[in-house]
Amino acid sequence: MALLLGCKLLSLFLLSLILILVSPSLSDPLYQVCGNTGNYTANSTYESNLNALLPSLASNGSDRGFYKGSVGRVPNQVNALILCRGDTNSSACRSCLDLARQDVLQLCPYYMTATIWYDNCLLRYSNLNFLNSTDNSNVFYMWNTQNETDPDKFNKLVGELINSTSQYAAINSSRRFGTGEANLTAPDTKLYGLAQCTPDFSGDQCYTCLSGMFSLMQNFAGKRGGRVLGSRCNFRYELYSFYEGKSLLQLPSSSSSPPPPSNGTNTTGNGNTTTPAVPTVEGDGNKNNIGMILAIVIPLVVAFLLISTICICFWRRRRLAKKIPHDTNPEEITSVESILFDLSTLRTATANFSEENKLGQGGFGSVYKGTLQNGREIAVKRLSAGSGQGIGELKNELVLVAKLQHRNLVRLLGVCLEEEEKMLIYEYVPNRSLDTILFDSIKREQLDWGRRYKIISGIARGLLYLHEDSQLKIIHRDLKASNILLDEDMNAKISDFGLARLFGGDQTGGTTSRVVGTFGYMAPEYAMRGQFSAKSDIFSFGVLVLEILTGRKNSNFLETEQAEDLLSYVWEHWTRGTISEILDPSLGDRWPRSEALRCIQIGLLCVQEDPASRPSMSMVGLMLNSYSVSLSAPSKPAFCVGLTGGMDSDALQKVITFPLVNSIDHQTNPSQ
Repeated sequence: MALLLGCKLLSLFLLSLILILVSPSLSDPLYQVCGNTGNYTANSTYESNLNALLPSLASNGSDRGFYKGSVGRVPNQVNALILCRGDTNSSACRSCLDLARQDVLQLCPYYMTATIWYDNCLLRYSNLNFLNSTDNSNVFYMWNTQNETDPDKFNKLVGELINSTSQYAAINSSRRFGTGEANLTAPDTKLYGLAQCTPDFSGDQCYTCLSGMFSLMQNFAGKRGGRVLGSRCNFRYELYSFYEGKSLLQLPSSSSSPPPPSNGTNTTGNGNTTTPAVPTVEGDGNKNNIGMILAIVIPLVVAFLLISTICICFWRRRRLAKKIPHDTNPEEITSVESILFDLSTLRTATANFSEENKLGQGGFGSVYKGTLQNGREIAVKRLSAGSGQGIGELKNELVLVAKLQHRNLVRLLGVCLEEEEKMLIYEYVPNRSLDTILFDSIKREQLDWGRRYKIISGIARGLLYLHEDSQLKIIHRDLKASNILLDEDMNAKISDFGLARLFGGDQTGGTTSRVVGTFGYMAPEYAMRGQFSAKSDIFSFGVLVLEILTGRKNSNFLETEQAEDLLSYVWEHWTRGTISEILDPSLGDRWPRSEALRCIQIGLLCVQEDPASRPSMSMVGLMLNSYSVSLSAPSKPAFCVGLTGGMDSDALQKVITFPLVNSIDHQTNPSQ
């Protein structure tokens, strides 16, 4: 008996070893297509643009799992797109993309167009601009070589699962990703499916893309696993769970399952027969009846008790959730009720909004530190009564803002809308705001060159997400050092990114008569004419970069007798070639000259007077992350003059914040 058991264990070990040896590695590409749109030569402009773009794809796209961008001009423009599988974390996504950009250059050398697929990611680039197209070209399929014993029923279930999962990805997920499972007729056997599109697709576009590939499944009908992959969408099914996490949907049990055999035996999927699952009870009829009754009653009682226990636990958890909201999945936030906090909970957490817990006060209200009953620290922003929105509109906005998730944005945990109060609950960020460290003569020593560069890059990533990659297109309109918070690792997190939207409606560009912001950070077209866009945020970013590098606050120049502001100060030293004199003295000589010069040049490019001359945030990201991207020479920045003519800083502040009704009327009614 022991020998037989040993043989079985040895056989299982050898089988496992064989499967490991013959199974393809996750690091191996599944397939690659080298395009037919031409070839480039070594050291050409196209190669330079390609080498500049490829490294930025992983850094820009690993958090969200999707990114598309371009570098250069036609005919040497490179357009690229990356997509990571929806269940892949940012670390695995980045590793896959780093591998892809290395492999694709070896597998498709000097091809202007190439696409490469892995289990966890996809990378595609071309000299043709396909980024706004729904083209799903280069479709291919793969399958498991093993056959199912009942292919007709299996194929039907596969079709139902893939269709349902595709509908989930298209309709129920803003990330255009869905997973599902279905029970097979064989005991303890399940079928697992996955469907995904690029997140820039609408729901209709996603389902059209996926359903357009359904017919290809007939090429591997009856196989125990298969997948179809395109450059814009893909789906897969297997008899094992091949994705991370629980399935997002579950198909009900098939009603077409065959009845049990009438001969008292159970037949498994491989045709083997077994003895009946429940043994018969021997004895007289009464004993048989009692046994049957017990066999029925006991499971029912146990099931009743189990269901009752589950219901009680669920009810208690719901009551607790009303008091202390748990972390919510952005995909599951469908209404403001799912992120509501009780006012009593917040009063307890903040000691009734005591002065000791007050972290600060801004234009939108006061902020208090709080501690929930579960020990979690939070920041509560008590909004002022200046919101022009009704409560219904405000709720809709809050749900949208709560879904915005990025490592360089402060996370909104919930809201409180009781007793005329409007409060937002954020994650607590321990190192407070950037200005409290950067402009402190002692604390600034904590900000060495590496941390400052890390902060600049983090702000750029967060702003890029708000402008281009989030489901809302948000113009911050008040980007400044006090709105940049630092976590325990000195990672930058943009705060108040949703408040301009909450207070000013859903505009993502245009002209306003209510200018909100801080002088010194506001772009000239916004300060003087009320015109705002992504480029006005980029101006604020440029000022912030120069403050981080110099350690000087822009407004401090206005409080002195110097006839120049920060931008003039930096520009003067830039033209003289004396940049080393303006860097924060606390850095000492511990900074790389070429990197510092590049950052100052990026800051100056962002504060150009003409908005069209300022780079986009995607280009800023490329300039920060790739030294092969050439930077244009900046011209004299906006506001690059002293405060002449007897106008003091207070007067200038009043001019800028005065409602711009006349200028707006003149623009909207040119006949007047």
